Amino acid sequence: MEREILLTGVGGQGVQLAARILASAAALEDRYVMMLGVYGGSMRGGNTDSTVVVGDAPLDAPPIVSHAWSALVMHHQFWQPIRERLRPHAVVVVNSSIFEGDVDGAAHRVFEVPATALAAQLGNAMAASMVATGAFARLTGLVRLDSLLDSLRESLPSYRRKLLELNERALRAGFDSVSRVAAPAWQAG
Repeated sequence: MEREILLTGVGGQGVQLAARILASAAALEDRYVMMLGVYGGSMRGGNTDSTVVVGDAPLDAPPIVSHAWSALVMHHQFWQPIRERLRPHAVVVVNSSIFEGDVDGAAHRVFEVPATALAAQLGNAMAASMVATGAFARLTGLVRLDSLLDSLRESLPSYRRKLLELNERALRAGFDSVSRVAAPAWQAG
């Protein structure tokens, strides 16, 4: 079984770090993983996308996929190209704090998570991608919370180490903010 996750947002929202943490957490759980990050030339405010493919056997799909099982959407600005690549009834986790527009709940299983607002309550809105990642993991069952936390500790760059505790709290807050029964497990259809 393979699952493809598309992540999108604007530069500076932590999309690439979120993808790395999801991929690393799946690898810690002895799954096969591929990841590809793509971002525009802007340091902040440009497009940033990443694809993570997770499987329980060697992967057939490259990390560039035409159709995906799920998406984690941090901002509406670059949502359209991601939407066009989702399979019908894909799991879509949306940062409802700042997303403007419609995600089309009839075509997909949409879960709104106020990631930026929850991160701001923790003391830093920049941790929104960690809130969304925690919520995504809980909703889909793709990886366990302890794997996410271990992955964060391994993946956080040295110059961001002072933010480790905040990011750990953000992952937990996102995980705890949603109900596990809301979406099928990663192994379900």
